Amino acid sequence: MNFSSLLSFLGAFAVLGIGLYSASDNPFVFVDGVSAFIVIGGTVAAAAISFRLSELFGLIKVFLSRVMSGRNVGYKETIYALMEISKHLNDNPEKAKEAAQKSKNYFLMEAVDLAAENILKQNDLTRILRSRVESMYQHYSIDANKFKSLGKFPPAFGMMGTTIGMIVLLANLGGSDAVKSIGPSMAICLITTLYGVAFANLIIIPIAENLTVNSKEIKLKNTIIAEGIRMILDGKKSVLLVEELNSFLLPHDRVDWKEVLN
Repeated sequence: MNFSSLLSFLGAFAVLGIGLYSASDNPFVFVDGVSAFIVIGGTVAAAAISFRLSELFGLIKVFLSRVMSGRNVGYKETIYALMEISKHLNDNPEKAKEAAQKSKNYFLMEAVDLAAENILKQNDLTRILRSRVESMYQHYSIDANKFKSLGKFPPAFGMMGTTIGMIVLLANLGGSDAVKSIGPSMAICLITTLYGVAFANLIIIPIAENLTVNSKEIKLKNTIIAEGIRMILDGKKSVLLVEELNSFLLPHDRVDWKEVLN
C-alpha cells in the first residue's frame, strides 16, 4: 500500500469536506442523489462508449497497482544492483542473475537473463533493451492518457445536469411564489456542476498526472538499466559505470561510489 497516495486522497476529500461544512450551516444542502447519478452514471456510460469494458476494468487494476500500491522507483538501488551485477556478469552469469533477482526489478532480471544467455550480439541486445524501454513507456503513457480522457467527462455531465435543472426551473416559473423558489432551485442546479468539477479534479485528473509522472520515472530507470548492461558488457569499471549512470540523475539522486567501494 502506498500510504502517501492514500493520505493525499484523504487530504483532498478533507479539504472539500471542510470547505463545504464551513460554507453552510446545513452541509446536507450539498447532497443530491439525482446530481450524483447524472455525473457518475454519465461518466461511466461515456467511458464505456470510449473504451472496451476490459479496458475499463484494466484501469481499475492500473489505479490499484501503480497509484495505490506503487513504490518509489529507487534509482540508487538500481545502480547498486548494477554494480553488483557488473562483478559477475562476464565471469559468473548465475551470480549475476541472483543479484538481479534480489532487486525484484522485472526489467533488470529480464535484461540480465538475456545478457547471461550470451546468444545475442551485444549491439542487438542493446537495441532490443532500448526498444523495450520505449515500448513500456508508450504502454504506461496510454494508461495515463485514458485517465486524462475520463477527466473530461464529469465536468461536462455536471454542466448537462445544471442545464437540465435550469430548463425545469424556467419551465415552472409562474405564480406568486415563483420568485421565492428561484434561489433554492438554482442551488440544486449548481450542485451537479460541483459534483462534476470535484469528481474530475479530486480523483480522475490527479490519477492521470500521477501515472504520467510514474511513466517517465520508470522510463528513466529502465534506460539506466539498459545503458548499465551495455557498459557492463563493454567491460567498464565500476567507478566509470556509476558516474555514467549518475549522469541521468539529479545530484540528490546520484550514487557516491566512494561509499560503496571503500
